[in-house]
Amino acid sequence: MAKDRPEPELDRELADLPPELRWRKWMRRIEAVLFASASPVPREDLARVVGQGASVDLLVEDLAADLEGRAFEIAQVAGGWMFRTRPAYAPAIRAAADVGDQLIDLSEFDVAVLAAIAYQQPITRDGLKDIFGKEISRDLIGRLYARRLIGTGPRSPRRGAPYTFVTTEQFLVALGLESLRELPDREQLEDAGMSAES
Repeated sequence: MAKDRPEPELDRELADLPPELRWRKWMRRIEAVLFASASPVPREDLARVVGQGASVDLLVEDLAADLEGRAFEIAQVAGGWMFRTRPAYAPAIRAAADVGDQLIDLSEFDVAVLAAIAYQQPITRDGLKDIFGKEISRDLIGRLYARRLIGTGPRSPRRGAPYTFVTTEQFLVALGLESLRELPDREQLEDAGMSAES
């Protein structure tokens, strides 16, 4: 029965409110959308709940300032924004809740393969073999895939059209990156004592 009722039109402009109250209402709308979403919300989606003259970036900035001192924050990751718990509260969450499946428990080699995929994507298993000098197991690829850190990319134009692998939005979220452009470049890695070969 409720499905037959039309959704009320969202008053985006809120022209009947004084400017300060209008801004506060837009901030709360963005807060509600971010709270309800399990994945990063892009600017275009947030712009749908505020007036035409409103700056989503400034609204998010003001909302982030409102959250100062709280246990959670707004993070800009994977091309959008999302709520996440501040790192300082991770031990309390682990102590109180069963979050074992959410932890990214990867071996050093798993991380190296993930880094190779991030820097060389799209890349095949043969491409990974060329980098590491040994066969990369399907199990390792499966672990990264099961954690949604990688996905399949376009088929390679080589004989047999093997699958390629690419990083995912979850990879960006897990590392707290806005985009792949935030990955350190080779010079930064070398300065940190990690050569591209290692």
